[in-house]
Amino acid sequence: MVLGLLACMLVGAHVPAMGSVHIEPDTLKPYKVRHAEPIFIDLIRDLGAHKGEREWNVGFGAHDKRKHTEYELLVEYEWAVIDRLGLEIEVPVTLRGPGAKDPKEGERGSRVESLKLAAQYTFLVSEKTQTSLALGYIHELEFSDFKNFGRPVFYGNLYNPFFVAAQRIGQDFHSLIYTGPRIQQPFAENAVDVGFEMHSNLHYMFPRSRHFVGVEVNKYYENHSWDITFRPQVRIAIGDHLLVGVLMGIPTDLKNDGYSVFTRIIWEPRDRR
Repeated sequence: MVLGLLACMLVGAHVPAMGSVHIEPDTLKPYKVRHAEPIFIDLIRDLGAHKGEREWNVGFGAHDKRKHTEYELLVEYEWAVIDRLGLEIEVPVTLRGPGAKDPKEGERGSRVESLKLAAQYTFLVSEKTQTSLALGYIHELEFSDFKNFGRPVFYGNLYNPFFVAAQRIGQDFHSLIYTGPRIQQPFAENAVDVGFEMHSNLHYMFPRSRHFVGVEVNKYYENHSWDITFRPQVRIAIGDHLLVGVLMGIPTDLKNDGYSVFTRIIWEPRDRR
C-alpha cells in the first residue's frame, strides 16, 4: 500500500516539483550514462562516476524471520577518487527484536555486521548503446556478535568480487545486472563457505526527474539451493541533493522466510569546487 501511494505521487511529477531537475551533461567530463541504481543492493558509486562525486547513505529496515524480527541499520559514505573509480566505506548493523530467543548453532545474534570496504571501476561506457560495464570488489571484516564481542573481536572475512552491467532501454526504462561470488571465511573454522549472488533490476524513471519505480530481484545460491526475494521499490528526489527510496521484500519461500521493508536516505553534498 505504501509503495502504491508513493507511485501515485510520482505520476504527478511531470510538472516542475521537488526532484524534477533536468541534469545537463558536462561536456568537459567523460561521458556518463545515467542509470537507475537499485535501493537494496546499491552500487559503490554511480556507473561512470565523475571525480569528486560523493554521497552519504543511511538505511534502516525490518525483516520478519518467522521466529523473530531482525532490524537492519547502515551508514555508508561513497565517493569517486578519479573519473569512473568509486570507493565506499560502510558499517551495517543487525539487531534481533525483543523476545527473540538466543541464536541456535550456526545462527548469528545482534551485532555490528562488519567494516565494509569496496571499490568499483567502470571500464566501459557506451553512448551509442547507452550501456555501462563495471568490475568491483567488496571486503568485509566481520565482527563477533555483541554477546561474544571481544572473544574474539572479529568473526571472519567476507570476499565479494562482482560484475555490473546496466543499459537504458529507450529513454525512461533502465535494466541492471549485478553478480559475483561470496566467499566467507570464519576465523574459528578451518573452512571456507562459497556462495553466489545474481541480482536483476528493471526500473522506470519518470521523465525530467530522478524519481523512479521498479523491482529488484535478489538471488543467492548457497548449500545447493536458491534464496530469491522480489523487492518492488520507489525512489523520490527531494530537491537536488536528497533522495529517499522505499521498498518491500517478498520472498519466494514464505514458509521459512517473511516479508521485509527497507528505507534508504541518500544525501549528495554540493560540489566543493
